[in-house]
Amino acid sequence: MLVDLQGPWSPLLGRLALSQIPYENPILAPLFVVVAIMGIAIIAALSYYGKWGYLWREWLTTVDHKKIGIMYIIIGLVMLFRGFMDGLMIRTQQAMAVGPDAAGYMGALHGYLTPYHFGQIYSAHGVIMILLAATPLLVGIMNVIVPIQVGARDMAYPYLNAVGLWITAAAAVLVMASLFVGDFSHNGWFGIAPIFELPYSPGVGVDYWMWVMQLAALGSTLGSINILATIVKMRAPGMTWLRLPIFTWASLATNIIALTSFPALTVALALIGFDRYLGTHFFTAGLGGNLMLYTDLFWLWGHPEVYFVILPAFGMLSEIIPTFSEKPLFGYVTMVLATFGIAGVSWAVWLHHFFTMGAGPDVISFFSVATMLVGIPTGVKVFNWAFTMYRGRLRFETPMLWSIGSLFLLLVGGLTGMMLAFPAINYMVHNSVFVIAHFHSMLLMIVYAIFGAVTYWWPKIFGFKLNEAWGKAVFWLFTAGTVGVFVPMYTLGFMGMTRRLDYVFNTQWQLLLDVQMLGIAFYSLSVLAFLGLLYVSIRDRAKSRVSHDAWGTTHSVEWMTPSPVPFYNFAVVPHINARDEWSWRKEHGFTDLRPDHYEDIHMPKNTGIPLILGVLTFLLGFGLTWRIWWLCALSLALIIAVVIIRSFDADTGYIIPADEVERMERAHHDRAQAAVELPQAGVPGGVTAYGQGNKPAAKGEVGAPGSGISSPEGSRA
Repeated sequence: MLVDLQGPWSPLLGRLALSQIPYENPILAPLFVVVAIMGIAIIAALSYYGKWGYLWREWLTTVDHKKIGIMYIIIGLVMLFRGFMDGLMIRTQQAMAVGPDAAGYMGALHGYLTPYHFGQIYSAHGVIMILLAATPLLVGIMNVIVPIQVGARDMAYPYLNAVGLWITAAAAVLVMASLFVGDFSHNGWFGIAPIFELPYSPGVGVDYWMWVMQLAALGSTLGSINILATIVKMRAPGMTWLRLPIFTWASLATNIIALTSFPALTVALALIGFDRYLGTHFFTAGLGGNLMLYTDLFWLWGHPEVYFVILPAFGMLSEIIPTFSEKPLFGYVTMVLATFGIAGVSWAVWLHHFFTMGAGPDVISFFSVATMLVGIPTGVKVFNWAFTMYRGRLRFETPMLWSIGSLFLLLVGGLTGMMLAFPAINYMVHNSVFVIAHFHSMLLMIVYAIFGAVTYWWPKIFGFKLNEAWGKAVFWLFTAGTVGVFVPMYTLGFMGMTRRLDYVFNTQWQLLLDVQMLGIAFYSLSVLAFLGLLYVSIRDRAKSRVSHDAWGTTHSVEWMTPSPVPFYNFAVVPHINARDEWSWRKEHGFTDLRPDHYEDIHMPKNTGIPLILGVLTFLLGFGLTWRIWWLCALSLALIIAVVIIRSFDADTGYIIPADEVERMERAHHDRAQAAVELPQAGVPGGVTAYGQGNKPAAKGEVGAPGSGISSPEGSRA
């Protein structure tokens, strides 16, 4: 039995009405016009240049893990910019609304945001940055790199991979729709019981939040199944567990966390849905529910989720630092053990998020000690990275700068995290901006690692390097912004400033808030520099072409393939001979060999069904948010029908003939040779790791097309 709603409802449009469109809002109305103009411009450009067919064939219907990963990264970057704009508005409001004499604009008593609008921005900022910016960026990089690192031609389930992408895109579109139709939740990104209950939040904001989180969780769960299956079942011959690259190990641990933790979030959100739609009272204390039940369920997911986003960043650092130290990674086995140590302990720390809720001393002591234990495997990783750099030939190119910056933020965030693990300190700074600064230090550590990874693997995917000067400009501007925003925030936390303040009562905090605004200005300049980086790099791409080994001192399997990587990854599945396979081949002179013959390759066909499922999923989420029941029923029925129809399609693959494979491999080889002959800025593409040269070898030795080495066990499709 559905609950009675406050306000109007119609069978055709549910709760949706013209009054729900904020056309009089002085911020959102102009923004809608800008977005509409940009959308029209993009559509016009695609039509003018005749790119609709290309877009459909090559991107919207693709099941190629590399293109899917790139689209994940694009979604993550777009949502990162949206989240940054929310953060800019939060900090600007706080700097303007200081003291009783602060002026008010656009209907606000102080500053320019009303308390309700400020609450929505604050909530959206957290949801977007965690689930729709950091997560898609990391999943995108894992999508691109993991299959190549294990020697596979694609993911274990290419179709499911595309479905996960488009469900994630549906969640991103749904949260963007909340800007222009209705409101978003105002009770924090994590939800506060019982504020999200229907009597306290009768609007659609909580419903938007709930369904965005559900769709994002569903997309992440599908992706985790796929990456786990790929690592377990798709490894090339010879790729034993102790030969896996560290980034692949980190991805394995990460997706074990995702597969086991996201169901807790799904259950928590489903119970909220029962309360809001069916009138149950799981979280309403006065009617038999339990407020802390939701808090426990959410953080049972929420803290493993923190390591879901941190562990891939650790894996990225473990790939970048050895490359630019020109040394193998120190302590490989201990790195693997530390990764799974962190993943295991992550399940035993969730209660430190609510130390102040009145648990007994035994419970608090247990979770305090467990939180401190996370520092042991994390410290192992830091020391291993330090020993990798020790006495190495360090090259401070852009990926290395991002990695070193990430290490500094890890130290700051880790040490302040140890402080918060002490209940006595936690009681003093709980709910203050000190906690926000700590959390952002850890998230920015991830962002630094992501930018380093994008710069590092960009030439492998696109065949040319990003401009070094512009890349360093982005790094230094972004670093200035980080220092300017979060060093004052640590200080403000100790001075007693609490989080979620739309009005700042203490005028003595004005100077530090103004320093934060200076940091925001540097962040804004870094965004412009990033756009300049992309423009200059794409414009000058002919001068920055690279061969297989873009950095000259790489070591893992993905660098065996041509740059850019062919859609089939490997013409012959390689045989793995060593932990750092590419370094081993360079040392033994097996880098430029070609096989005696090629064989047919089986690849999955493109399909538009995942995109259709994504559109229908968005319509289902929109219908549930606005209680448009006919739209919910129709979209759900169509989802089921499309899935059933797809299950009868047995023709899901195609064959690339051997002669076509040989022709494409010859073209890749010629392009690689041309790239080596180009004058390179920095290390030439032909330089090999650890000072070893490329020795010629007789045809027919261990060799593979695409990687230069063929498997002694023969090629396989």
